[in-house]
Amino acid sequence: MLAALIEEYGSNDVVNLADMNRPVPGSNEVLVRVRAAGINPVDWKIRNGAGARMGMTLPIRLGSEFVGVIEEIGSDVSAFAISDDVFGMVKTGGFSEYLVVDAANIALKPAAIDAVQAATLPLAGTTAWQAMFDEGGLKEGQRLLITGASGGVGSLAVQLAKASGAHVTALASPRNLDFVRGLGADVVIDYTADPFEDLVRDIDVVFDTVGSDTFERAFRTLRQGGVMVTVVAFPAGDEAERFGVTVKRSFTVPNSESLGEIGQMVQSGKLTPHVDQIFPFSQVKDALELSEIGRVRGKIVLSFA
Repeated sequence: MLAALIEEYGSNDVVNLADMNRPVPGSNEVLVRVRAAGINPVDWKIRNGAGARMGMTLPIRLGSEFVGVIEEIGSDVSAFAISDDVFGMVKTGGFSEYLVVDAANIALKPAAIDAVQAATLPLAGTTAWQAMFDEGGLKEGQRLLITGASGGVGSLAVQLAKASGAHVTALASPRNLDFVRGLGADVVIDYTADPFEDLVRDIDVVFDTVGSDTFERAFRTLRQGGVMVTVVAFPAGDEAERFGVTVKRSFTVPNSESLGEIGQMVQSGKLTPHVDQIFPFSQVKDALELSEIGRVRGKIVLSFA
């Protein structure tokens, strides 16, 4: 089988499609034939060197989310069967023709969407869910600010938050304003026109997907006692005291329950995945390059068809 592999850190030059042995599932695992895989910033960040900081050991098979068909099941797996269509997350190895994954980290693919659409959901959807609801405690009627609302995580976050009954203010670039409005955001702000922190006040929860200066400025939009949740920045430690808020760094973990909830929302029509571009698996380098440029509306997906 072929897998996207790096044996050293660096640019796309270090990414190779390597011929590897097909893995064998353990007792709690399943073997999946991959049909599609989502591209995420973490993939090229690992390639650039973040893998070392994350405790990974070279060589590393890239890829963190996938959709596929179960071909083998471990002896202790009872919740799934051969030929089930599933989606889920792995620490590494999603960009492979086959992979093994713990059965606790997958869920049945929503029947209402195809494999390419479903590949937008596992990591991005779980990231948004855990950050907003598990860490941020977002509830019906609360006011939420989402930075980077047009991206893979942000575009799902807008829809998940609206489905929960929150009032959503979203930041987007001029080319994405109508797109984000179409996702259901109550207020959409062009962050290139005016300082958004001068326009937004009394936010209960900020969900930050951008980091850097945007993360720092977003504190000014929170009410006293509000919650800032970021999935990209690393808080300095004094923000909570300075702004009178709670600050959290959310780290996404595989969770079949979250995946199941997301799948049900897709099936009921409350959540629609958005695919920006589809690349064949053979063009994984091009897909990573486009993701690194950062001008993506929704998600980039690899197709293994």
